[in-house]
Amino acid sequence: MFKEFLFPLTKYFTPFNIFQYITFRSAYAAVTSLLIAFLLGPRIIAVLRRLKAGQEVRSDGPKTHLVKSGTPTMGGVMMILAIVVSVLLWQDIRNMYTWIILFAAVGFGAVGFADDALKIFRKNSRGLSARVKLIGQFTVATTVATLLYIYKTPYTTQLFIPMFKEPVIDLALLWIPFAVLLQVGFSNAVNLTDGLDGLATGLVIMVSVAFAVLCYLSGRADFAAYLQIPHLPGAGELTVLCLAYAGACVGFLWYNTHPAEVMMGDTGSLALGGILGVLALLVKKEILLLIIGGVFVMEAASVMIQVGYYKLTKKRVFLMAPLHHHFELKGWPEVKVVVRFWILGGLFVILSLSTLKLQ
Repeated sequence: MFKEFLFPLTKYFTPFNIFQYITFRSAYAAVTSLLIAFLLGPRIIAVLRRLKAGQEVRSDGPKTHLVKSGTPTMGGVMMILAIVVSVLLWQDIRNMYTWIILFAAVGFGAVGFADDALKIFRKNSRGLSARVKLIGQFTVATTVATLLYIYKTPYTTQLFIPMFKEPVIDLALLWIPFAVLLQVGFSNAVNLTDGLDGLATGLVIMVSVAFAVLCYLSGRADFAAYLQIPHLPGAGELTVLCLAYAGACVGFLWYNTHPAEVMMGDTGSLALGGILGVLALLVKKEILLLIIGGVFVMEAASVMIQVGYYKLTKKRVFLMAPLHHHFELKGWPEVKVVVRFWILGGLFVILSLSTLKLQ
């Protein structure tokens, strides 16, 4: 919005020329979203406490988590609000990607909000039924995939693999179900990871910064040609979104770090995961997302392995799934699990960015 209103005034006031630069707007988008989340945090937490929007802790989980019962949840509202406001202020609102990303954030967040609300009013940890929750997620994901297909670029339906210069296959119409599954899968992967104070929030910060780099490089014809990656006009604007996304998470982490004053709930985790899925689709890093978000993949895989193996053998591979609970039950303190998973997440991000020079 600032770009649309202030950049045209450059002829009257030269310093307004700065608003044409993505790097400038991205930096201030990060600061804006961070401040919004940070400043609104105490007010939103107070409102959630008045509404008695407390977290219901699983009775079959680690006993150390029982003290968290009653901690305000649905804190994802402050992140979504910070992201939306910051993006509308600093990103190019004429860019189609802006509105698709915001729709995904609000759409997945709305599904999570409904789930959280039911958990609170029913005073249990169930929320929406798995069927209804998936229907909501698939509806949002299908809408996003359809829009991207309708307004597709020459690269939209092509599938790229890290370290390969050319696309390995053109999925054509099959790209739509692929795109839907990627969004829903990653939305749920982040949701499964959000089980310890600050764990998912810290990991999302790293992944969003990595995507900021990828979006900026993909939007620049010179950098894209040098690195031999698809040049995607307009993708550079997503750098603003990525850093607004990171800033909102940093602001939220102030209140979400151990011991957490507020939980993001499904409102936040489904939205954050959904955004990552859409970003990967937009900049053609669908497969690379599995490396960038390696910890999220591990967490989701641990649940699938646990459930599948138990159905076959009536035995468990892990002490408890998702994976972070396994290490808690092995005796690791919660903070140690979180920090070590953050370290692992950072290594995955470095590994993923290194593939850009291995093409």
